[in-house]
Amino acid sequence: MIKKLVLKWSFILALLAMASCSQNQGNVISSINIGTHSNNELKIQIDVTTKDDAQVYAEYWSDKKGIKSKITSPISKNGIKHSLVLCNITPETNYSFQLITVQGENKNTSKLYTFKSRKLPEWLQKQFKANCPKPELLPKNFKSGFMLLAKRETPGVAYIVDYKGNLRWYHTVEGTGFKVTHFTKDQTILSILGKNDEPTSYGSEILEINLQGDTLTHIKKGQGDFKQVIHHEIIKNSANQIVTLFVDARITDLTKIGGKQKDTINGDGILILDKKGKQIWKWSVFDDLDPMKDKALLKTKKDWMHANSLNYDTDGNFLISFYNNGQIWKVDSKTGKVIWKLGKGGNMKMSADSNFSQAHAAHINAEGSLMFFDNGVDKKQSSVYTLKVDEKGKSAKLDFHINLPKDIYNDRMGSAYMVDKDAILVCCSKRHITVLTNRKGVLLWALESEIPPYRVQFIPEENLKPFLLN
Repeated sequence: MIKKLVLKWSFILALLAMASCSQNQGNVISSINIGTHSNNELKIQIDVTTKDDAQVYAEYWSDKKGIKSKITSPISKNGIKHSLVLCNITPETNYSFQLITVQGENKNTSKLYTFKSRKLPEWLQKQFKANCPKPELLPKNFKSGFMLLAKRETPGVAYIVDYKGNLRWYHTVEGTGFKVTHFTKDQTILSILGKNDEPTSYGSEILEINLQGDTLTHIKKGQGDFKQVIHHEIIKNSANQIVTLFVDARITDLTKIGGKQKDTINGDGILILDKKGKQIWKWSVFDDLDPMKDKALLKTKKDWMHANSLNYDTDGNFLISFYNNGQIWKVDSKTGKVIWKLGKGGNMKMSADSNFSQAHAAHINAEGSLMFFDNGVDKKQSSVYTLKVDEKGKSAKLDFHINLPKDIYNDRMGSAYMVDKDAILVCCSKRHITVLTNRKGVLLWALESEIPPYRVQFIPEENLKPFLLN
């Protein structure tokens, strides 16, 4: 804490110094302090004290763009102590700002103040490199939007970047990595945190932060009903509850097949928790499958099914994908009954051109199709599939399929999400590359990253306002 205060104070001295408002300015502000928020160079914190109860917000802009590009911060709660966090900060840039106080119907605007942001620390520089030979071919919403990706090793970092590869927002955690991140409709980042000795997409903490970097929820394994290792997916349902995948470790007698009397089979399940860690609902793959029917169980028991994504279908039931058996299941979110199984050995009829190897990031896209990244281990070529599922007819047919270049073949992890009807954002994790492709498989843009992102999620600009703007 002392270190942070010292750093913050040095920032004040270097950039602005303390500003104070006298009574003749016609407002109730008595003091203003400015520095970085949690020592984050892309978040500026302004602490304001008012003489009487009031609400306060800031209007700020870069001097380069001028006042016409001003951004308005969220307004503080009524009181005398106020902390405003300014986002959308560009490194090494001069800014101007004014503070507006609100008391009932009365608004007062302070005089103009200035500060200059510092450069990013060296460890955050040159993390991303964008390559776009023809920017005019990029969709407008892609140019204005952003992408979320994360570093899984400690110290963990969640990054938001723009299409030029500029780092626009970040958040760090000490002692853990961001194993999985998800940007929610509530403008928060929900994540699974894990230590370096935990597998790549597995963790034992749940963290939700807002875009100002404030912690909204932080639950550690052992609190409440949160007893299991969680992995690969974390989302929220309509009741604002946390939905994730967990490792269901079952102690089983495997002596009949050459194992131990007290052996362990690691299966997967779906877990729903409230924000305090109370279990709301749980389902396990063991509810549907008998592991003893798996002839290779002694080899697969440590990670029997390897669930790797979880999402909601449009009817509120679950879609869950498994790497090891190459299937996607639909599971009733109330009863836990498996509605259908798609893929190798599944119970859905599939056209020959829709056969896939291993699915990642399975979800329903904006056009109502089942979309996923296929690792393509069978063919040593990764691709993107979208399928039209006929649940009543127990069948699935191809909507469209994009083969990716073989030199970015990605045998583990990965994601694919639509940016618009003709552009798809694809993450090839192990290749440290994310590409934008059209439906014909023509690469329009690429982002190289120093870290291997588990997924890359596209976020339209309107979903980040007023915190990030282009």
